[in-house]
Amino acid sequence: MNTLRNTALGLTLGVAGASMAFAGELTIATVNNGHMIEMQKLTPAFEAANPGVTVNWVTLDEGTLRSRVTTDITTKGGQFDVMTIGMYEAPIWGERGWLEALEFSDAYDVDDLLPAMRNGLSHDGTLYAAPFYGESSMIMYRKDLLDAAGMEMPDNPSWGHIQDAAAAMTDKDNGVYGICLRGKPGWGDNMAFLSTMANSFGAQWFNEDWTPALDSPAWNHAVNFYVDLLNNYGPPGSSGNSFNEILALINEGKCGMWIDATIAASFVSNPEQSQVADVIAFAQSPQAVTTRGANWLWAWALAVPAGTNQAEDAQKFIEWATSKEYIELVAETNGWGAVPTGTRQSTYDNPNFTDAAVFAEAELKAILSADPENSTQNPSPYTGVQFAAIPEFQAIGTAVGQQMTAALAGDITVEEALEAAQEAADREMRKAGYY
Repeated sequence: MNTLRNTALGLTLGVAGASMAFAGELTIATVNNGHMIEMQKLTPAFEAANPGVTVNWVTLDEGTLRSRVTTDITTKGGQFDVMTIGMYEAPIWGERGWLEALEFSDAYDVDDLLPAMRNGLSHDGTLYAAPFYGESSMIMYRKDLLDAAGMEMPDNPSWGHIQDAAAAMTDKDNGVYGICLRGKPGWGDNMAFLSTMANSFGAQWFNEDWTPALDSPAWNHAVNFYVDLLNNYGPPGSSGNSFNEILALINEGKCGMWIDATIAASFVSNPEQSQVADVIAFAQSPQAVTTRGANWLWAWALAVPAGTNQAEDAQKFIEWATSKEYIELVAETNGWGAVPTGTRQSTYDNPNFTDAAVFAEAELKAILSADPENSTQNPSPYTGVQFAAIPEFQAIGTAVGQQMTAALAGDITVEEALEAAQEAADREMRKAGYY
């Protein structure tokens, strides 16, 4: 965990929780992704514009962040004044009264937010979290290696084509692996990717009567394909890899392909960060029997937990950090190719951004193509692409993710993993009274 102003943070996170926080102090929980790290660096600009307000940061990996903020808000722990959450939590927690409704000035221009992001962070038309960056998923690949193999990468290629490309690009003697994919367990980690892959194979989390469908042939086909693909053409230790681990590998030139969050495009195409920035290209996500649900939809967003004593200053911070002006501040500091994306139409209308960001067209196409209301080949009762927007999903997705990691690591078979996953999901749904 990285923190700023550790002394103040220690006080804020003391036994008494939020009651220990001083007026004007904000404690913000966020994920340790590059754009969030940059937000921390630029925070003095917010503090200078808001005298008397200081910001303390708690920066965590994805899995730990989700666990910490969920525990804090369900127990009313009051440790945080601003939380980084996503499209899964925002509408559910907003409906339960766990989040403050967000109300911004006219200058903020709520209508400029991409409808997919605004809708996904709202409940009954009320915005409960503001998108800091939005994303879908797509293929990021080394065009030089694919050219050398005499192959091309179309949009929405078949998974068979991905396998052939991975085989052609793998050069283990020189530490180059054809494909890198998430393997670390978590409902928003390996299961974010695996859900979209399974969707494209015709799978779904639940049938129309809410019975889990993890024991289906489609899930079996998808997970076996995933395990074989990574075991044959992925790097060692894939079962422990998440976003940041794979980002480091691809920037070091060790991955031929990576299918993951579109937000990664700004990092892998940045020559200051990536050794292969000049040969990275982009394509829409693979499909097996359908493109429906083949790429996810997500936003890392900022929200104010209900009951904080710092609600007014917390909303001020969120308005600043998700505004057009903040995007311009990042552009002035680091260039237009480095701004947080996927949130505002004005970003994609700005020629300064589209000229600097080689990934802009592919990213926006992926975001606009994701449909949370219609994400599976067969009818499903839930909303969501890589998750089902029900309170029980977090526990189910976490349990299933652990089984998938075990299968990838070779500790159990895919069939054993899916059987255990089906049992865990069935148990949770019965306990919740779905049937």
